[in-house]
Amino acid sequence: MEFTQEQKLYAEIVQKAWEDASFKQELIANPVAAIEKLTGKKMNLPEGKTLIVRDQTDESTVYINIPAASKKVDDVELNEEQLEAVAGGIEGPGGCTPTFPFPGPWTPLPILPELY
Repeated sequence: MEFTQEQKLYAEIVQKAWEDASFKQELIANPVAAIEKLTGKKMNLPEGKTLIVRDQTDESTVYINIPAASKKVDDVELNEEQLEAVAGGIEGPGGCTPTFPFPGPWTPLPILPELY
């Protein structure tokens, strides 16, 4: 499976935050500016949306992100790639997909080393 541009960018941002403490602090304090500075491109955040970055590197804590509820699932059709992901399962771009019950300890894997 090939990564999308968004997944590659996400991987680059996370890797940079792991390696550079000042970038990480800037990313947490002002994520849009930090990402624009890293990429050299204007970020097109949809109007009315806010980007929040949380530091989840504390290894003694398991974090759960609760996404927005979908409005109506009955009319959703999946394409072949989405069906494959649902049927076979996929791993996030950082290799950071926990299972429950949490097996711990959880060590993040390097992500997309071919970018660096």
